[in-house]
Amino acid sequence: MKHYPFIVFYIFCNVFIYAFQATFWVYIFCFILFSAVVIWGSFDITLSYFVNSFTHKRTKIKEVALTFDDGPTEFTPKFLDLLKENNIKATFFCIGKQIEKYPETFQRIIAEGHTIGNHTFSHSNNTGFLSTSKMIEEIQKCDEVMMKVRNIKTNLYRPPFGVTNPNIAKAIQKTHKKSIGWNVRSLDTITENEKKIHRKVTKNLKKGSIILLHDTSEKTYNVLVDLLLFLEREKYSTFRIDNILTTKALTH
Repeated sequence: MKHYPFIVFYIFCNVFIYAFQATFWVYIFCFILFSAVVIWGSFDITLSYFVNSFTHKRTKIKEVALTFDDGPTEFTPKFLDLLKENNIKATFFCIGKQIEKYPETFQRIIAEGHTIGNHTFSHSNNTGFLSTSKMIEEIQKCDEVMMKVRNIKTNLYRPPFGVTNPNIAKAIQKTHKKSIGWNVRSLDTITENEKKIHRKVTKNLKKGSIILLHDTSEKTYNVLVDLLLFLEREKYSTFRIDNILTTKALTH
């Protein structure tokens, strides 16, 4: 785990306080600052603070990965139609409850050559506060649903909301998953303006980027239509997450 910069920072604060006999309030300030950094590390998956999360691919060519969270949903078939029309393979991080609700769509995702990942069973809003045992249960229950519906298992896992902490780190380790993050976040679940979402994605795009989208709305479908046109125009190809994990082409 990549705690080293933060550990060094914490040691520096204490050495500073000791060496210069700083006041109690300086110590409090340093403690608050350190705590803020830890909280930041919990919510920013790109830092790989608690969990080594793959966030992009090391590559010299113009290629990106399209990833979709929180499905399958009633909108997923339209996404699949569009991807099929453009001969593009993506990675879908599926919620167990949603797989139970749309089993045929889940089967179609796999049948059409896309990769699937575990996104927990319920995608609880309290994910960051769950115990290790509860997180393991969430991951394993999603695995069980996948096995029941399609007799398939995945070693790919994406933390809901990108939140990580020691409990989640232990759960990932014990369930033998690989944490998959992103380095381009669309914020399509909280931004209503389609043009703003498209601009946010394309502005931050780099070679090897992993793009986070959600197959949960007509809005994001419309963004994907424009995004695929952009990728074609800018000569970007796409890659599936699972195809390059074994080559160690991903970086944390």
